[in-house]
Amino acid sequence: MNSKKTRELELFAQRIRLETVRALGHLGFGHIGGSMSIADVLAVLYGKELRHDPKQPTWPGRDWLILSKGHAGPALYATLGLRGFFPLENLKTLNLPATRFPSHCDRNLTPGIDMTTGSLGQGLSVALGVAKAFQMDGADNTVYAIIGDGECDEGQIWEAALFGAHHKLQNLIAFADFNKQQLDGYVKDILDLGDLAAKFSSFGWHTQEIDGNDISAIEAAVQKAKAETGRPHMIVLDTKKGRGCSFAEGVLNNHSMNISQEMMNASMAEIEARIAALEGEMAQ
Repeated sequence: MNSKKTRELELFAQRIRLETVRALGHLGFGHIGGSMSIADVLAVLYGKELRHDPKQPTWPGRDWLILSKGHAGPALYATLGLRGFFPLENLKTLNLPATRFPSHCDRNLTPGIDMTTGSLGQGLSVALGVAKAFQMDGADNTVYAIIGDGECDEGQIWEAALFGAHHKLQNLIAFADFNKQQLDGYVKDILDLGDLAAKFSSFGWHTQEIDGNDISAIEAAVQKAKAETGRPHMIVLDTKKGRGCSFAEGVLNNHSMNISQEMMNASMAEIEARIAALEGEMAQ
């Protein structure tokens, strides 16, 4: 991969984390863990891979992203704000009365949100339906979906897996955020998924398993998926819940947390230091 572009995407990922922490810290609570773990894949998608136009959020030629784990909306909002879909200042209204940025994604409220999500298990089915529509129309739009590992406890995920393979939906690239934690504990203790990549492969999907917090690995996996035809794609992202947020990373109860001003400020200072270091490296 182009090292300069990769550095730019790494910088973008840190800025996504910064704005996510800022928004959730301003609110004082929220879904920090799962938002942090997908910052890197969002950076690759909106910084390189996904066709979009912030001035025309419903542009017919765009690629779609369906964030099935809709509670991680704060990270997607931060991404869209950084890309210019709306002023970043608006994120201060996150989850407040009359906001356009609810806790879970809502396509009727937020520019750039392609599908209302948050009822876990349903987003992958919707993404496959959109991909099937594009297939029937002969359109070249790509549909991306992000699901959670705890979400894979839902039977509808596996019905969707059968549908995608049966209809050979090669225009669907899905990511499973395998951060190994769900709302109230570790996935292995609640309903062990075993080898998630092997499971999707057995359903007829093209699968990969990568370090989901490594920008270069995500870039390479997306390119490999695009080169594979005749079946849908699942990229299992081996991530860490809360990644890059000092008060959330490695904490068991980090699905949703209370966030004090002190916690917010400390985390933002650490992220800003990483941003400054990356900018310094890129300037050399």
